Amino acid sequence: MVKTKIIEESDEKIRILLTDTDRAFVNAIRRTLMSETPKMAIDKVRFEMGTVEQDGEVWETNGPLPDEMIAQRLAMIPIPTVHDEFHFQDKCPECAELVEKDRGCPLCTMIYTCKEFGSDGGRIITAGDMSYLGEDRLNIPEKYRSIPITKLSKGQMVEFYATAIMGRGSEHAKWSPVSGVTFTPRRVGVLNNKTKAKILWGLKLTIKAKDFDGDRLEDLDMVEQLIDDLNHVGPGTEESREFKDAITLEEVPGEFILSFETDGSMTPKVAFEQAIAQLSERFGELEEDIVAVF
Repeated sequence: MVKTKIIEESDEKIRILLTDTDRAFVNAIRRTLMSETPKMAIDKVRFEMGTVEQDGEVWETNGPLPDEMIAQRLAMIPIPTVHDEFHFQDKCPECAELVEKDRGCPLCTMIYTCKEFGSDGGRIITAGDMSYLGEDRLNIPEKYRSIPITKLSKGQMVEFYATAIMGRGSEHAKWSPVSGVTFTPRRVGVLNNKTKAKILWGLKLTIKAKDFDGDRLEDLDMVEQLIDDLNHVGPGTEESREFKDAITLEEVPGEFILSFETDGSMTPKVAFEQAIAQLSERFGELEEDIVAVF
């Protein structure tokens, strides 16, 4: 059975060690993270058109950007995704039986509103100017409230209602919650020639001879640093002529390091858990199909 261990984790980034597995399975996780992990994203925007008179001034919805461009920007804003509270519209307990155009309820739809005015010299309208029609905890997170939407001058305004629904990255990039998804085999450093290795120690970089235990370096973070250090004595350098294979990197069979970042719509841990759940469901369906055939 595959085992996982979190090596590094932050609000947006994670590194995970997977053991007792193979390259094909880890790649399946990578692809599922990008294309099948459920995520909320703005799918439809209704722009209100017209003029408003306020404080003796007349404001008109004629900003510098086309509505289509604003809608595209809204689609890429990270919408807080709570998987146990919202459903896909076609699986919603309240809307699944309705035709597609009639779907949309508090169990499968999130609505954000925005009505803002420009100013002399121009004012940047940002994601923070959007308000969720519901609990405050589902407003755009503070960290992403500065994402720009458009810029309005004196006499210009924007007013819209943006609807977010659950989707998958396989349908559109706006529903993909991750980026920079990569995996590499876990490697360890092997000290083959202590005499020639002194060439590396002489450069006074990060890794030292004392870091090796029994001629091997297995600490994950230190191995990463060793890889960087070896670039100073690798191909193309003057030192490579003498250094050669004084220190080599050896892959650990069945172990891989998976790393990725999220767009802020969910934590990396949640994204990973959702990907595993989706992958498990698909394998279950495949098993049922095989049993049915044979």
